[in-house]
Amino acid sequence: MLQTAKSNYHNEAVLLGFSDLKRLKSERPLIFDRGQGIFIFDEAGKDYIEAVSCFYCVSLGFSDGDLVEAATRQLRSLPMYSSAIHRTVPAVMELSERLAALAPVKSPRIYFATTGSEANDYLIKFMWYGNGFAGEPQRRKMLSRKSSYHGSTIATAALGGGSELHESFGIPMGISLQVSHPSWPNTALPGEDEEAFTSRLADELEKVILEAGPETVGAMIAEPVSVSSGMFAPPASYFPKITAVLRKYGTQLFIDEVVTGFGRSGRMWASELMGLEPDCVTCAKGIAGAYMPIAGIIMGEEFNRRLDLGNEAKGWFAHGGTHHAHAVSAAVAVEVLNIFERRDILGHVQRVIPHWNRMLDSFLDHPLVVGTRKFGLLGAIEVAAPGEARAGSASSLKVGGLSKAIYEAGLEAGVIVRPLAGCLVLSPPLIITPSEIDELGRRLRSACDRVLADMSSNKRAELAEAR
Repeated sequence: MLQTAKSNYHNEAVLLGFSDLKRLKSERPLIFDRGQGIFIFDEAGKDYIEAVSCFYCVSLGFSDGDLVEAATRQLRSLPMYSSAIHRTVPAVMELSERLAALAPVKSPRIYFATTGSEANDYLIKFMWYGNGFAGEPQRRKMLSRKSSYHGSTIATAALGGGSELHESFGIPMGISLQVSHPSWPNTALPGEDEEAFTSRLADELEKVILEAGPETVGAMIAEPVSVSSGMFAPPASYFPKITAVLRKYGTQLFIDEVVTGFGRSGRMWASELMGLEPDCVTCAKGIAGAYMPIAGIIMGEEFNRRLDLGNEAKGWFAHGGTHHAHAVSAAVAVEVLNIFERRDILGHVQRVIPHWNRMLDSFLDHPLVVGTRKFGLLGAIEVAAPGEARAGSASSLKVGGLSKAIYEAGLEAGVIVRPLAGCLVLSPPLIITPSEIDELGRRLRSACDRVLADMSSNKRAELAEAR
């Protein structure tokens, strides 16, 4: 495993998420201290292409001067002031107006939180509030999809598809109803075409709603494309059929655009590209280019009507947070919108997508690769050892085996990918150029070649030992 120059030093005081706690006590983690564009540099000076935008969020690359300046200006003028009790700052007002003009819902109203986990958690809380005052307090249950990921709070962990998100922590699952993820074609039944596949999933959804009691189900939350499931884009008929079932039973549709929002698909919202009509949308990560923590809960017309009923009954909306709509975060998010316009980020993404797709498909001749999946500037490379079957949806966030081996070889080669069960997920900064895409591909192929060579050497050693 790659380690940096100071690998003899470790710090038992730090606890890092999604990490082996035992390993943290004995081995110094990989530490990065600088970034520029699509590259990050470890403390020894080695460069890496961040091919996942650091968990799908550093959309405009590292150390962008305009974003740094926007943060600096706000820090100098008013570094912090809570947005609550009928008080806020100019950047929050501007951000809400501009984001509302772009929102994929009708008559939007926006609450700013700090993380995507918070945004999804608060959306559930707000739904309970509105439903209660609209005469439907029993509508508390949430539908989500297996293999999905919607956050790390108690409520959002219950919606996650990976069992390790809730079982290990004893998360109460009373609000959670889970249905199959549209991992087409990997989870299709023998002989099943796209229409039959999506009809089966819609029928399953209706069955789950009926068994739970339609009057108890508040909403379904879904990502347009779920990276945690292995980056499967659903067939075109999936969401129309799902939406029809939800509307039939008065169940709302919440779209989680934490990953896919802000240009990842080549449009501002994947919902827009896919023709979705959500009741509410959540966003985070790319909203401020990940330079500052901020998330948005974008609520539509009917949802807002229900919130207003509560306000009429109580005289106020009793929710807030010290750092919600943080002044510096909002200022950086406004500058992100400026950059999108000034540098034509969406146009750039649309122009490089064909080159991105060709790079992904160039791996199809590799012995360890069994397929690719593509959606905007997202990609997944399916991997399997020769003779092994391809995986379905990624059922766990903890990964071993081939994808982990390629990830570790990628660190040696200077490229960071996201290993999941049976695939490698890629999500580079939106500013990536064709030549940088080519370099990413070269480094990743080198990693795949290294793992294949190691597998061949191990096989030869096994045969020699058998003799």
